[in-house]
Amino acid sequence: MHTDVTGIILIGGKSTRMGENKALMNLGSKTVIERMVDIVRPLFPNIILITNTPEEYKFLQLPIFCDVYMYRGPLAGIHSALLHSTTEKNFIISCDVPLMSAGMINYLITYKTGKPVTICEAAGYTQPLAGVYNKSILSQAKKYLDDFEIENSVKHENEKKKCRMHSFLDTLEIELLHPESLDFYSDDLFFNMNSPEDYNKILKHNWG
Repeated sequence: MHTDVTGIILIGGKSTRMGENKALMNLGSKTVIERMVDIVRPLFPNIILITNTPEEYKFLQLPIFCDVYMYRGPLAGIHSALLHSTTEKNFIISCDVPLMSAGMINYLITYKTGKPVTICEAAGYTQPLAGVYNKSILSQAKKYLDDFEIENSVKHENEKKKCRMHSFLDTLEIELLHPESLDFYSDDLFFNMNSPEDYNKILKHNWG
């Protein structure tokens, strides 16, 4: 167990493509978010959830925090995660990759680096929403979001544009790992469940 690392699950987005809240959809006898908690619980003594609908997840009996910068996408969730975490090192993962494994998480956490962010390039994409984030980038995230607020200020909250996560990462030193050669690696580990078609594919796995 990584006592010096906080495990953080981002439960964000409006699930527009899915048509319903994907975090509360069932995979076997449990919901997606319950499956995600099951993945991280054995690894971290401290787990927090980041969501803008906290009342929906009180049943998990975990600390829950909302975004400070509303409607700004995953970076706002990471900012809130780092703001509320009590550890310097944090493992942050989105709620919609239920095929993620403890082996991959351990690989990311234990990789030796002096850089403040460790993520993978895997399954054909850079994967920023399953990685290690040092609390030292909190001030940079805040400044980036503040600047974005000024540049994209609008009257109506629902019209707000999301802040591009990859553009922010371009401003940081990143340890970008390529895990394809690892014995336990599979592209499925990073399979992102966004649509009904994705959900049907994930349902084909044995969930018990």
